[in-house]
Amino acid sequence: MSIIAALDNRLTDASIFIAFAAVLDFFDGFAARALNAHSEIGKQLDSLADVVSFGVAPGMIFYMLEKEYFIGFEFFAFLAFLIPVFSALRLAKFNIDTRQSDSFIGLPTPANAIFISAIPFVMIHDSFGTAFLFQNQYFLIFFPIFSAVILISELPLIALKFKNFNWGVNKSRYIFLALSLVSIISFQYLGIIISILLYIIVSIINNLQHKKV
Repeated sequence: MSIIAALDNRLTDASIFIAFAAVLDFFDGFAARALNAHSEIGKQLDSLADVVSFGVAPGMIFYMLEKEYFIGFEFFAFLAFLIPVFSALRLAKFNIDTRQSDSFIGLPTPANAIFISAIPFVMIHDSFGTAFLFQNQYFLIFFPIFSAVILISELPLIALKFKNFNWGVNKSRYIFLALSLVSIISFQYLGIIISILLYIIVSIINNLQHKKV
């Protein structure tokens, strides 16, 4: 539904469907455990669904943005397809990487998809005069490349999985969630984009602190 909406140039609708998929993705594990319905085929189907929801769908949104703002240079729009390709590679790596049980290595595909999904809303509700940043041709060229690199990078990132609510163990998670809440309240749709950047920054700081210890 997101892909169809994007092809119809209804980019905010396309983004809403991705947000809905992200909510379902968060709760599907709970549902599987509650129904005792987990299986190996379920694991594979989950990854396949994630490729479509958080790779192909946001890639299509970005493709339509590139087509709109690269008039006369439409071939640049095909850079957007780096997003689904490297999202698929990221998910394949996740399935076989035993290091990612308590944290992530490389940007999770839902985070990348949420960043992209917020862009159409920022452009329409440009309360802070930042829409031009996302229409800039340099951004449209380099973001898919940056996205591809960070998706499969060896950068450790915190996972928002709470095994307990202890402050010491979950300090970085609490800080990130608090900063994200303040960001979204203060900057609305732009705050969603800022929150994804904060996620990366807080994770890097967390990594540096653990190295010192």
